[in-house]
Amino acid sequence: MRVLQLSSTRQHILHILKTEGPQSAADLTKKLNITNMAVRRHLNTLEKDGFIESQTMRQTMGRPTAVYRLSETAEDLFPKKYHLLMSDLLNELVHAAGEDMIDVLFERRKHTLTNKYQAKMEGKSLREKVAALADIQNENGYMAEWKCRKSGSSAREEDAIIEHNCPIARIAAEYKQACRCELELFETLLDADVTRTSCIADGEHQCTYLIQACKVHDD
Repeated sequence: MRVLQLSSTRQHILHILKTEGPQSAADLTKKLNITNMAVRRHLNTLEKDGFIESQTMRQTMGRPTAVYRLSETAEDLFPKKYHLLMSDLLNELVHAAGEDMIDVLFERRKHTLTNKYQAKMEGKSLREKVAALADIQNENGYMAEWKCRKSGSSAREEDAIIEHNCPIARIAAEYKQACRCELELFETLLDADVTRTSCIADGEHQCTYLIQACKVHDD
């Protein structure tokens, strides 16, 4: 969920917590110029949705009071431009060490990810591996889904992974090594032939990977 999908009052509450730090319901009531009951209703909704957290604070005088702060989930609602930093760092790396160093960097990333996920593929059939890989990509923000569909006139079943989001699309558009790394990672983890037929980094609306069992060649 994004901030734009929240009510304007809840957006305002999140903005105050972001810019001014933790606040009590009484603090927010004064700043929003609405009733305390309305503020508490918005706070209850935001807390239920996981965007804020509350903590009871003791005071020198009077009863303890609840103070609200942003959760980690809410932090993702605010603008982040990590891709600009990453792009700048990669550009600096090219200037300092040459284009070949980008290849080395993504090769190391592929090796690291292979070691991280290889155990999840052990003992599985190809179809089970594809489903597991789709889950892995989902966990990493790719909005991936696994599909099994008929292929061509032969009506042979074909497995596919479709990614509706690419967290590194802007980097991949500039450095094609990122896409190559992902394709080779899929081939290694699945031990299969993988073909990319569409790519978000190339301006298309999704990344599509078609998977087939490796062909056995006779000597």
